[in-house]
Amino acid sequence: MSPTKKEKAPAMTGPQAHVFKTNLGDKELVIEIGKLAKQANCAVTVQCGGTMVLVAVTASRSPREGIDFFPLLVDVEQKMYAVGRIPGSFMRREGRASESAILNSRLIDRGIRPLFPDGYRNDVQVTATILSSDKENQPDVLGILGAGIALTLSDIPFAGPFAGVRVGRVAGKWVLNPTYTQDADSDMDLVVAGTQDAVMMVEAGMNEVPEAEVLDALELAHSAIRKLCEWTIKMQGVVGKPKQDVQIVALPAELSKYVQKAGAKRMTEAMSNPDKLARQSSVDDLKKVLVEEMMALPETDAVGQLVQASPKDAKKAVEHLEEDVFRKLVTEKGLRVDGRRLDEIRPMYVETNLVPRAHGSGLFQRGQTQVCTILTLGSPGDAQKIDTIDPEVTRRYMHHYNFPAYSVGEVRPNRGPGRREIGHGALAERALKPVLPDAAEFPYTIRLVSEVLESNGSSSMASTCGSTLAMLDGGVPLKRPVAGVAMGLIKEGERFAILTDIQGIEDHLGDMDFKVTGTHAGITALQMDIKITGIELEVMQVALEQARKGRLEILDVMNAAIAQPAEMSPYAPRMATIKINPEYIGTLIGPGGKNIRKITEETQAKIDIDDTGLVTIMSSEPASMLKARQWVEKHTREVEPGGIYLGKVVRILNFGAFVELFPGKDGLVHISQLAAHRVAKVEDEVNIGDEIVVKVVEIDPQGRVNLTRKGVTPEEAATVQLQV
Repeated sequence: MSPTKKEKAPAMTGPQAHVFKTNLGDKELVIEIGKLAKQANCAVTVQCGGTMVLVAVTASRSPREGIDFFPLLVDVEQKMYAVGRIPGSFMRREGRASESAILNSRLIDRGIRPLFPDGYRNDVQVTATILSSDKENQPDVLGILGAGIALTLSDIPFAGPFAGVRVGRVAGKWVLNPTYTQDADSDMDLVVAGTQDAVMMVEAGMNEVPEAEVLDALELAHSAIRKLCEWTIKMQGVVGKPKQDVQIVALPAELSKYVQKAGAKRMTEAMSNPDKLARQSSVDDLKKVLVEEMMALPETDAVGQLVQASPKDAKKAVEHLEEDVFRKLVTEKGLRVDGRRLDEIRPMYVETNLVPRAHGSGLFQRGQTQVCTILTLGSPGDAQKIDTIDPEVTRRYMHHYNFPAYSVGEVRPNRGPGRREIGHGALAERALKPVLPDAAEFPYTIRLVSEVLESNGSSSMASTCGSTLAMLDGGVPLKRPVAGVAMGLIKEGERFAILTDIQGIEDHLGDMDFKVTGTHAGITALQMDIKITGIELEVMQVALEQARKGRLEILDVMNAAIAQPAEMSPYAPRMATIKINPEYIGTLIGPGGKNIRKITEETQAKIDIDDTGLVTIMSSEPASMLKARQWVEKHTREVEPGGIYLGKVVRILNFGAFVELFPGKDGLVHISQLAAHRVAKVEDEVNIGDEIVVKVVEIDPQGRVNLTRKGVTPEEAATVQLQV
């Protein structure tokens, strides 16, 4: 019986992919679905030029036991292979997400979160992996668009379609979906996400742009978003999946009615207190009382309706009562819990020069939010080196934001900055960037650290104000001061109220957190997050105008404290620059860095050298600065015909002595030029190590320097020795 032949494995056919194309601005967008990551609920690739992003969305089949919030996780994965590079870390692999990736994750999260159903408790994860970057087409907006398409086409419950776009303005003309190059020339970098009906998220940096022009950009962005949403609906008709039937966690209607009747008046009284901690204490005490009352109720009331609740439902019902009472106070009575008018800013306090040894410091307090920002000035070499796929490789201006537990009266371990802290720091950094002096005018590296010492809302805007104060206190020549204010929104049906300078409870229980920073001339940064399914541009117009008035009021208070840059702190390093011939960079550095190390060790000055030959010397001691400058000049000076120098004899031959004029440059004093009289032997006049004054006779075509001691007057010799 002959052995049976081993059967070949059946050939695998390629996955069935669906490709959709459209134009955004002057570029083609390509969406591919069904080819990659097919075990996710949905996965799409979004490509524009040579930039490609894979977005996969997944959801758990059921909620986790006992969970009482919506667990949404959004990650942007920046892979170095996307730009053909190997990571610069020791492990040579990607580690913790970069700040850029975290900020891009927040862009997606903030836009999509309000579009999931209330009470939905399944885990949802959105992962956007940047597979390829051509360093021109920006991947962050492609990730937003991919997330909206994937969630809309998947079986995950989501109120899509949803899309995002970027708007710039170059030479006065609007540009949709600008490249990195165009963005660098733009006076506006505006990212907007939303649905067909409303705007969901805004993130922007701009060069003091007036409010009316910002609204024009928002209208352009939303028009493009509507077209992308229509395109998504067409895709959904081809490859969309039916949405899952999910369990939505909701409170019994009878329970909500009972707590409203039993606690509304008492909650109104408890919430009406301008002091945050006292108000929180009163509200927390009342919540405990109401929960205890509900737990003590019989199972049914007089008409047989169920009123008794589980501890979890009772607690949730009381939280809903707090929100309902707060919102009605604002929209029906025009009252805020601290007694302010809707457009009124909390009392402010401003102080500079608070920290003795800092290069600059500013304290900004608004109500019960207090932030101290500290300025540190460094050399160009202190600029942050960035190892990401973004074109930016260094940052000479950094803003870091810290939010310790004590700022809100809590106890928790410090695990380093989280996504919120990174986002708030980036917003304050973006707010000040348009008014910074050019590097040629002020070549320092600038680091600001905002320490939130007390918080009751709007701490990121207080950080922006504190940053302005700290830089002016440190002598940084800002073009104009910048201030920021956070706006809130309470929307009930067609009725809405815009709140200026929101505090913590208004952020927590309201519908919008709209942060606006700028100068007297215009807006420098925007950030908008909402909790409802979008707001109309008419509402944003009202918010922007109200924010402008608030910002000008804050600027007046800041300008009364410090309006112009102060003198630099005596503890801040002074800086001098010397332009040298790039050919002498190697000579200045020396073999293995020998020369530059010697200079820094002997002078205690910090020296940075760039490829163009610009040498920056930094020291807080004038004598150290002068000594370092002389060293640099000595190593990089060029020999001039007729020049007189003090040099050192480094070699003696029968026909003359070689003299080192300065490092790397020798000249020959022929025996006939050592003295006015006849010299029989070189050693009769000079020995190795002697310092002698010489004059350059000529530099021959081969670059050889011929020197003489003849013709140098005693006065010239004394002058050269004094200079050295």
